Amino acid sequence: MATTSSRGRELFYTTDGDGPAVVFVAEAGLGGWCWGWQHAALAGPFETVVWDLPGTGRSAPVDGPLSLSELVTDFEAICGATQNRTVHVVGLGLGGAVALGAARQSTRIETLALIGTASHADAFDLDALFDPLESTDEPPSRDGVRASTEAALSPAFRAAHPDVIDGIVDWRLEGDADRPGRRAQRAALEGFDARDWLVEVTQPTLVFHGTADRVVDVAAGRELARGLPRGTVVPLEGAGHLANVEHSRAVNDRLLGALEAATDQLDEP
Repeated sequence: MATTSSRGRELFYTTDGDGPAVVFVAEAGLGGWCWGWQHAALAGPFETVVWDLPGTGRSAPVDGPLSLSELVTDFEAICGATQNRTVHVVGLGLGGAVALGAARQSTRIETLALIGTASHADAFDLDALFDPLESTDEPPSRDGVRASTEAALSPAFRAAHPDVIDGIVDWRLEGDADRPGRRAQRAALEGFDARDWLVEVTQPTLVFHGTADRVVDVAAGRELARGLPRGTVVPLEGAGHLANVEHSRAVNDRLLGALEAATDQLDEP
């Protein structure tokens, strides 16, 4: 566990494993718990870097709206603090938008994996995630966090794994963003529209998307993949927004394969 400073604010991050770095960027409001399913699969052959966005978990609180460019600056600060000149990036929702912005302007990014992400703000409907939390006093109630969690997962998964839902609710109560943090992070999507510059993102990109995603429709994921020069859509049948949780094995297998292929290519003489 460690911290670094960006734009005068402290950012909390953790690293594990030893190898090429994989930096995870979470959805608005969510803590690092959302990467637990990928962390277990990747840490070891890869160095995993999980960090809390401003206003989330142990990172410093925020005092106003955030912009996407500010979050890209924070991402770069995390990469610098971990002394990684090149990284692979995995982003969920807003985190995917941050990853795209970083890939457009940084030469350090080798590959991208985007989950539940769209190329423009109009395709994001974060109300399902935020409304159950906004309707309660601060801190949010357990019922509000449960409703928000259920909105991000398919009915079939919820019915089959009630114990997982209980665990996620516990983690969210402990490590998610507070109300100002959620609102500030959500504001970072305002005006986001990458459709005119997606051609500048030339890194190999996997676009994972649950076909039952209520936050970002799967059609927006397919549109995103088509707009990227080296984008490949990976539909995850029946999964909701947290497709990396619901179909963790499929996501991890595909992600590991892509990371290993990219690493092997770099090692070639």
